[in-house]
Amino acid sequence: MRKLLIYILVIVTGVVFSARLLYLQVFDSSLKIRSELNAVSKVYNFPQRGFIYDRNGDLLVSNQPSYDVMVIPNDVKQLDTLAFCNLLSISKEELDNRLQRARVYSPRLPSVVLPQLTKEEYAHLQESMYRFPGFYIQKRSLRDYQVSHSANVLGFIAEANQRIIAQNPYYQMGDLIGIQGVEKQYEEVLRGQKGVSYIQKDRFNRALGPYKDGMYDTLPVHGKDIWLTIDTELQAYGELLMENKRGGIVAIEPKTGEILALITAPSYDPALLVGRQRSKNYTELYYDSIAKPLYDRGLLAEYPPGSTFKMLTGLIALQEGIVDEEDSFYCNRGFSYGRGAFMGCHVHDNPVNLHLAVYESCNTYFGSVYRRIIDKYDTPQEGVAMWGKHVRSFGLGNFLGNDLPIGRPGKVPTADYYNKIYNYPQRKWFSSAVISNAIGQGEVITTPIQLATMTAAIANRGYYYTPHVLKAVEGNFSKDSIYTTPNITSIDPKYFEPVIEGMFDVYNKGTAKYLQVPGIEICGKTGTAENFTRIEGKRVQLTDHSIFVAFAPKDDPKIAIAVFVENGYWGGRYAGRIVGLMIEKYLRGEITRKDMENWILSNSLEEEYAKPLSGEPFKINQ
Repeated sequence: MRKLLIYILVIVTGVVFSARLLYLQVFDSSLKIRSELNAVSKVYNFPQRGFIYDRNGDLLVSNQPSYDVMVIPNDVKQLDTLAFCNLLSISKEELDNRLQRARVYSPRLPSVVLPQLTKEEYAHLQESMYRFPGFYIQKRSLRDYQVSHSANVLGFIAEANQRIIAQNPYYQMGDLIGIQGVEKQYEEVLRGQKGVSYIQKDRFNRALGPYKDGMYDTLPVHGKDIWLTIDTELQAYGELLMENKRGGIVAIEPKTGEILALITAPSYDPALLVGRQRSKNYTELYYDSIAKPLYDRGLLAEYPPGSTFKMLTGLIALQEGIVDEEDSFYCNRGFSYGRGAFMGCHVHDNPVNLHLAVYESCNTYFGSVYRRIIDKYDTPQEGVAMWGKHVRSFGLGNFLGNDLPIGRPGKVPTADYYNKIYNYPQRKWFSSAVISNAIGQGEVITTPIQLATMTAAIANRGYYYTPHVLKAVEGNFSKDSIYTTPNITSIDPKYFEPVIEGMFDVYNKGTAKYLQVPGIEICGKTGTAENFTRIEGKRVQLTDHSIFVAFAPKDDPKIAIAVFVENGYWGGRYAGRIVGLMIEKYLRGEITRKDMENWILSNSLEEEYAKPLSGEPFKINQ
């Protein structure tokens, strides 16, 4: 029986091997193909990248043709280096460096030797390339910007680096990928899909035509077009108003959370990062540590919110039952608290209720109600925790989750934070220690997009949508639910009207009465934030930041906006004027307040920004 089993195993094994050999020799042509492919080159056909439009269908970004000189190191034979360098107009050292880099990447795969040739350069080179085995010219497209603004929103494309290639097998050396902004966030939508052509070569490396009549070739798939929520005219106008200034503007459509304008200043022309000068231009922008044109202040810059935060203090006080809208306080040019501490204030009519406190920005009122909010609870830790819960419900203190690849969370201080600062329980702390939070000058830190979202929540009487820049994608598309589900604040809708009435009177008889735009009912709030830096090791106070938030129209809000202007003196001086102009531009398409426009366009803050240069570099968040 054992002998029979051995015979059976031998016979079965022989049959299996015979069947496999028959399959490989008769039916499977893969080995033959591999052999033939030794004389076949693989050429990738890059798709057209998707176009980018604004919310109204205006074209922002299209494509232009470009050509790269490619190399497959293993195919380079007896290279006449001098002739090739003369043809490409590069030095021998530069060529050697690029060839060495290509070999390190892969001796068998193509790498870029000279990127982004013009049509004229391509025509000059094409006829001579056959003389240099291992080299060929590959066509691709580069971005063609139809606008000179929105660089921070659009982003740019550049060659994929080794880290990206190692993480994603789709990319090879020389491939282009979105690096910032929309180009990065929606890379997989915009890039399309590469095609492949197999070209038969003779022994002289000359192309004979498609391998197997192109039966293995694949066509590239065009990237999808996308529509942004940005209004290109509003965006361009905002960047114009911010010339010779530093700061950020964020405008949002309250009913949808769509970002109408996302402006950082100073900025740059996106066309600077296209073509063979891209690397040089990027290096100059990157190392500009003073103006920081690559730093998106609308999403990244964190500032104290100043008096724009007072509206939240009032809303929380109403929700917590600390006061009603008629309760009032006497303001004697300030608010005394703690051990001889005093919070100064402007002269007001007395007594001061919520309505007057909002439109005249009374520190005494908001300091008083904030202290009552904290002291309502058994411990200041409980009071700060409840206060923080309300503040965070407006989108402050966390990264909002907008669909751009960058952002900062800002800061809403917690009880644990203060316990650590004051070394609790060895040392107790009370509401007077954190009273500056009442007027946005304490430990609260916000970004422009957060303040714009907070303003949208007030305009909506208690909810906001997560801000986003993508409006639509070519073909079937539905927005992620995160952008269509309202975020409900912790404040009852009934409490918003008194605050909104106060914001409305900011323009009628308050701190922005000289900024009215005839025929448009604007609700707003001025803000001024203290600004410090270090010069020669000492903490020095610089000119205050100018802040303003607003929405309009009052009863059917179509735009909510936040403006930060660094070193802009006070809220109404720069930020307030810019807000009024931006709102009128969006709602009417033209400007009637030419006086405000002329003032903004003719005034510069460059002298202010030069002041800290006598000491340590200016730091935004000190």
